[in-house]
Amino acid sequence: MKINPLLKNFVFVVLILLLLGGIFSVLYLPSTTPNEISTTQLVSDINNNKVKKVVVLGNSLDITYVDNKLATSMKETGVGLTESLTNLGVNKDSLQKVDISAQPAKEDLFSWLAPLLIYGILPLALIGFFLWTMMRQAKSGAVQVFDFTKAKARLFGAEGHGKEKITFKDVAGLKEAKEELVEIVDFLKFPKKYLAMGAKIPRGVLLVGSAGVGKTLLARAVAGEANVPFLSVSGSEFVEMFVGVGSARVRDLFATAKKSNPSIIFIDELDAIGRHRGAGIGGGHDEREQTLNQILVEMDGFEKETGVIILAATNRPDILDPALLRPGRFDRKIVLDPPDVHDREEILKIHSKDKPLGKNVVFKETAERTPGFSGADLANVANEAALLAARQNKTQIDQKEFLEAIEKVLLGPERKSHILSKKEKEIAAYHEAGHALVSTFMPETEPVRKISIIARGMAAGYTLQVPSEERKMKTKTGFTSEISTLLGGYCAEKVKFGEMTTGASNDLSRASAMARKLVKEYGMSSLGPISFGEKEELVFLGREISEQRNYSEKIAERIDQEVDMIIKEAQKKAEIVLLKHRPLLEKVAKELIEKEIIEREEFEKIIKSNKK
Repeated sequence: MKINPLLKNFVFVVLILLLLGGIFSVLYLPSTTPNEISTTQLVSDINNNKVKKVVVLGNSLDITYVDNKLATSMKETGVGLTESLTNLGVNKDSLQKVDISAQPAKEDLFSWLAPLLIYGILPLALIGFFLWTMMRQAKSGAVQVFDFTKAKARLFGAEGHGKEKITFKDVAGLKEAKEELVEIVDFLKFPKKYLAMGAKIPRGVLLVGSAGVGKTLLARAVAGEANVPFLSVSGSEFVEMFVGVGSARVRDLFATAKKSNPSIIFIDELDAIGRHRGAGIGGGHDEREQTLNQILVEMDGFEKETGVIILAATNRPDILDPALLRPGRFDRKIVLDPPDVHDREEILKIHSKDKPLGKNVVFKETAERTPGFSGADLANVANEAALLAARQNKTQIDQKEFLEAIEKVLLGPERKSHILSKKEKEIAAYHEAGHALVSTFMPETEPVRKISIIARGMAAGYTLQVPSEERKMKTKTGFTSEISTLLGGYCAEKVKFGEMTTGASNDLSRASAMARKLVKEYGMSSLGPISFGEKEELVFLGREISEQRNYSEKIAERIDQEVDMIIKEAQKKAEIVLLKHRPLLEKVAKELIEKEIIEREEFEKIIKSNKK
């Protein structure tokens, strides 16, 4: 919780006042207060032989009694003590027994110092303290105003920097991308070799890839390999509500990089400021365009001998302004693909090197079960496996935790408290058995890895399929088989119970979207190799909000007919498979009801036993 500076100063002043008050109370007030008596009482005490000693201090009398009690009194001004007591009728014999002495009157230091401090010096000191505090805050505010236009770049890779150094060895996979960046590193290390040949190193390198594939990590590895300052900044940090701040920060960032020559500027999420210009509605969008204009000017204004290279990362290269991508600016584009099975295995090893692993851990099996996972996803799998092992008070991570972590990352944690009724459990079992059987007996489908009717995340049950090999392209047969597999649960409910439930809603949505893509995007219908529809996007919102029709109502009707035909044919094929293998459907469903989970080996064993 952040404390207000004014409140902090006020509390500080109150504490000072309390401390000063305590000091004055100790120094100024005596430890014991003497009893003050009248002169008449003094005469009476002397006559009764109670007084032992009297000390005269000017007009003040310090009286000490026989029993060592103390008292004070005052005598008449201008008259001696003896004369004053005699006039009041003191017994001369008793008076002679009293030790009377005179001392010069002491000046009470605190009698004038305390008022001076309280009413003079202390108020002036407090006023001076407040003025000093206000001036310091005003100075700090002025500094902040001037710092407002400074780039908020974070420095990595410079000498003496405490951050961990990252090199290409710490980045698994991305072989082609690393090869492209090797010459960038070589140029930063040995620029004269290239300049002597008249070569120009790319001034800007754009890293393109989906979220989590390692764009930022690869950029830091370049800085680590080259051992040069690495200025990292996010695209969103340039744009503020104040006019001119973004372009000022761009100028400051490039000026800082030139002072640290050779160096690397890394702009993450470049699409935040690099979108197409000219589609704004004013306000902040105009400010973003001015920031982009300043970046274009700074990049194009580099001298030939400069050692400043710009790396940028984005997962939306389609919306970047064309001026950014022309030669002389971001003239090299490096595409980062999701890791294949071998790269996934290496990534898992890197993220597990500091974890205690069991002897049964097989990273190859884990990699095979994670198709489409990015580097960030795999790091999450390794971390979830460690958390699962720690939760069970284990001393090492086994293969079981890694496999459990995959499903947790894909679907979410198990919801064991989500208990299905007997009827719902039966429906879920037949639904998932339908998916598995249709996938098994349809062409170009992926093998079933696991079937479960234990709820995870939003799913009441699930059927996991893992590709046996990496595929970059897919045929129409593969798509239609996948649609049939998605409809397998729907059809199984219909075959067994004669009606359908809401459990198939997500499957139907995915099957319909896939069928429409076959017709409109992939040209896999009787309409021929034509792409229908143009996506429209508001640049300043950065998201697809509509589709522009480039076809007539007649074609739209034919598209709907084609989609309907694909769905109906896929449903028919799924029903044929389930009716043909009805006993197998019953067997798998009953096994699921009993065990709740069927692994790949057990499922294949059931299929083979049925063939016999």
